[in-house]
Amino acid sequence: MPDLICFGEPMVEFNEQRDGSYLQGFGGDASNCAIAASRQGAATGFLTHVGDDRIGRTLFELWQAEGVDASLVKVDPAASTGIYFVTHSEAGHEFSYYRAGSASSRVAARDIPGDALQQAKILHVSGISQGISSSASDAVFAAMDAVRAGGGRVSYDSNLRLKLWPLTRARAIIHEAMSQCDIALPGFDDAVQLTGLDQPDAIVDFYLTLGASIVALTLGEQGTLVATPDKRTRIDAWPVKAIDATGAGDTFDGAFLARLIAGDDPFEAASYANAAAALSTQGYGAVAPIPAQQAVQDFMASHQAV
Repeated sequence: MPDLICFGEPMVEFNEQRDGSYLQGFGGDASNCAIAASRQGAATGFLTHVGDDRIGRTLFELWQAEGVDASLVKVDPAASTGIYFVTHSEAGHEFSYYRAGSASSRVAARDIPGDALQQAKILHVSGISQGISSSASDAVFAAMDAVRAGGGRVSYDSNLRLKLWPLTRARAIIHEAMSQCDIALPGFDDAVQLTGLDQPDAIVDFYLTLGASIVALTLGEQGTLVATPDKRTRIDAWPVKAIDATGAGDTFDGAFLARLIAGDDPFEAASYANAAAALSTQGYGAVAPIPAQQAVQDFMASHQAV
């Protein structure tokens, strides 16, 4: 069984280009994370349901090509696979989702392969993994219980999407999930809405108090504030000319977890993950621009952090 298992909704992406056409790619935060980790050399797997459709089959092809173990992915013949569109403007990128009733949203706690998950070192899930449906939310909690029963750790990215659920419900579920995770990966904007706090140190303290042993609060161009109960440091960002930030946070997550599995401390892992995330913004789409390990290493060797 892989060291890292990511659980969530994979999707097919249509990303607007400068000429107005749309480039077909892939997305879904947990799938992006799995691919990013695999490209950094981690043994990675994915857990979800997909539809019995061409889109679902292309995802299996993607995971095979990326070295992501899809043995825990099941096909739901009664549902479709989700898709989304990305458009761009001066205000940034905007997502339009078509995922209601998707196969992934129909996953329930009874579908969780507990024995398999107990063999994983890390399970990665997110607010999106839980926000797509009530049954998926329950399934995430069941998966977390299984991994921890086997001695593994849980990684959780808040990834707040208010199109999926109201803030009050999102806050309650995400806080409960964060209280059961070992590695908290909140984004600053999400955390401000979820916690009501607006200072990075206060936000980090909040998640440490909930119970996480590692908190990596991503701050965009300001880098990442990484904390354990004994130490905290702001890890600088790396300078690049960004084209499209789609999936950059997922790249950070996958690279960060891959480096933790490889033996880095959280501060070393965050510097590497910042570099990987920066490189991922230099192309369009969530998956295509994710850098491989050698590219990240070469970039770090030839550049200085901001």
